[in-house]
Amino acid sequence: MVAGALAGLVQGAEAVVTHPDIEAAAAWIRAHDESTLESQIELSEIPAPPFRETKRGERMLELFRVAGLSDPFVDPVGNVIADRPGTSHEPPLIVSAHLDTVFPPETDVSVTRVGDTLRGPGISDDARGLAALLAVARAMVASNVQTRAPVRFVATVGEEGAGDLRGVKHLFGADGDGRTAAGFISLDGAGLDRVVTRALGSRRYRIEVSGPGGHSWVDWGTPNPIHATAQLAAALTELPLSREPKTTLTIARMGGGKSINAIPQNAWIEVDSRSAGNSQLIDLEVRMREAVDRCADKNRDLAFAVHVIGERPGGETPVGAPLLRAALDATRRLGREPILALSSTDANIPMSMGIPALTLGCGGEAGMAHTTDEWYRNVDGPDGIVRALYTIAGAARAPGAAPAHPPQTHVARHPGGG
Repeated sequence: MVAGALAGLVQGAEAVVTHPDIEAAAAWIRAHDESTLESQIELSEIPAPPFRETKRGERMLELFRVAGLSDPFVDPVGNVIADRPGTSHEPPLIVSAHLDTVFPPETDVSVTRVGDTLRGPGISDDARGLAALLAVARAMVASNVQTRAPVRFVATVGEEGAGDLRGVKHLFGADGDGRTAAGFISLDGAGLDRVVTRALGSRRYRIEVSGPGGHSWVDWGTPNPIHATAQLAAALTELPLSREPKTTLTIARMGGGKSINAIPQNAWIEVDSRSAGNSQLIDLEVRMREAVDRCADKNRDLAFAVHVIGERPGGETPVGAPLLRAALDATRRLGREPILALSSTDANIPMSMGIPALTLGCGGEAGMAHTTDEWYRNVDGPDGIVRALYTIAGAARAPGAAPAHPPQTHVARHPGGG
């Protein structure tokens, strides 16, 4: 049924992407592929560890300015923002890529290049997205592409891990101006087939257990936080999980204690839960907290505390959204059949608010993400950026797209996280 519905969505978009200025911009992207790769390497070699994206952000600010975008600035949380004005006063289409990586400050982020293969931490996730963001901006300016809706280019902070989407949460929160956006596109990593239309929700917790501690011999018998934490971890892994929508619970990290010959005073575990359904995440949290209470009852001389350390709401862009229609058409025009996908990206936040949002790969192939052996191979690399251009052109020029999603519905449909 979905496939049949998708087949009817691409009618009427062809005139947009075959317009001479759009095709001139596509040609510009292909002609400047080497320059895009150079930007990708340069940005990847600027360290951007969690919560320390400033240097890479400063370079993006400069590159936005050089590209000819209007009014580039850095917002209070570190997002780098610049505009390509539209021909009307419609709400903007936001296009983004994320600045941060998962790698700590001491990581060697040097990039090596052999033929069409680049290797280095973060070279695809998301130096490729940042380079694609710049390439689209440069192409639109160089080819004088005009769109009805303004296009806002944003390099976000805090997409990875403990960053908890803090950049995009600010953008769409009370102190940002994303709530009035007509749509949102995240450019993230490599690939040319996938169109992320569903947001994988997650909630993350740190559970801390504390007690008096003592000497492992003299004070033996004193309640042990690590023993209790191990009991709790075992109990959490026994909780039944929904199969549809798929829901997961992972004990991701644990620790505690200061010496081999001491009963620890503190211990902790960190738990990652994920689901395509927000109600499943809420139900799992209730049952997880009940398991903590049961463990606390068995260990009354210890103190238990549950802290929420991350929350990414789920959501979905409806099949009939003009933004999705533009992305499907763009993918097919490049000879690929789109695959609708579920993932956890910056697009989670606008999707959860009812704002049409997508995540697109930026061409090429990649592997070993989140490791120091990460690589990117520039196979059909320009096609991924042209797909982004076509999608932006189709969505930003589509008449009547913004009124279908008035600002007041954005707030009402947001379950939290902004």
